Amino acid sequence: MTRAIEPLRIPAEAKERVRLLFMAKHALFGGGMHPEDGNHAIYHHEVRTTLENLGLNLRLSNTYKTLFEQPDTDFVFPLLNRGGFVNSEMLIPLLCNMHRIPYLGAMPFLRGLGDDKSVSKLVATHAGVPTADWFCYRRGAPVLENDLPAAPDGRWVIKPNASSASWGISDAFDWNGVTNAIANIHGQGHDAIVEPYLDGYDIQCAFITIKDRPVALPMLWYEREDTQKLWTYYEKRDLVQNTEKAALKTFEHPEFAPKITELASKVARELLPFDYGRIEFRLDLKTGEFNFIEINLNCNLWSEKVMAKAAGYAGFSHADLLETLLAESWRRTGLIAPTA
Repeated sequence: MTRAIEPLRIPAEAKERVRLLFMAKHALFGGGMHPEDGNHAIYHHEVRTTLENLGLNLRLSNTYKTLFEQPDTDFVFPLLNRGGFVNSEMLIPLLCNMHRIPYLGAMPFLRGLGDDKSVSKLVATHAGVPTADWFCYRRGAPVLENDLPAAPDGRWVIKPNASSASWGISDAFDWNGVTNAIANIHGQGHDAIVEPYLDGYDIQCAFITIKDRPVALPMLWYEREDTQKLWTYYEKRDLVQNTEKAALKTFEHPEFAPKITELASKVARELLPFDYGRIEFRLDLKTGEFNFIEINLNCNLWSEKVMAKAAGYAGFSHADLLETLLAESWRRTGLIAPTA
């Protein structure tokens, strides 16, 4: 198989010299499913194991407190982003900035931008990328029907503006249902974003950074049996049995794939510098309409999810992917020489 891109390698001396702190909620968990987080615990354990097998000078933490004082580390690999409070995506990068410690991923403001679905849609529209109408009902602001985006099919999707893995998602078919869903999300301490339901398929555009340039990995899509069904957090985390058939496959449509790649690249350029991320579109194959949905600059690196699957189609093993991300970030932040 001929690769369009080659994995980057970390010099042996750097693996020994650079003290790497891996931070994740389940960094110290022994593997297996977690009663609340489900397969997220398996994911964190797999990343830890892959990093260990790369022979890195590794330290582990499952708490933000590790960074409240100057830590004994040279670089942070942050996966502790679901902290149980609003805008927790930004805390580790902010603390690292305070200590002047480089870290994997984007700077705090960009991490927050990606976590805020409404603001990320503003970035996409600024880049000239098709984006369906939406409105973010912020906590404490009036909840007015005049702000409700149009839904030609009479169905709206309501979710926390900073949700991940479809946490808190629901749908409604009238204003009363929309307001009830907004109130539920506000009651849990989050802003609520409301959008028309877009029928179609989720197109996943994964990017990694190579020499300061966002490089698109093979595009994937979820070929679903029922595109009208909402996927819930519990299904995505394997906490309930999902009876719907869906397969993550490469998306090579001769007309739509090149167009979506071009648009995704426009969004990616708005976000540099970042080390890895996933940009998602919704495509209706019946009408040919596609719309930007969201970005994730700290997306899941588990071997069963989009980023690693896309890298796999490019010829990368899970270890290749993680080493490439670290090598590029270490080069960009001056921990290894530019020629390495």
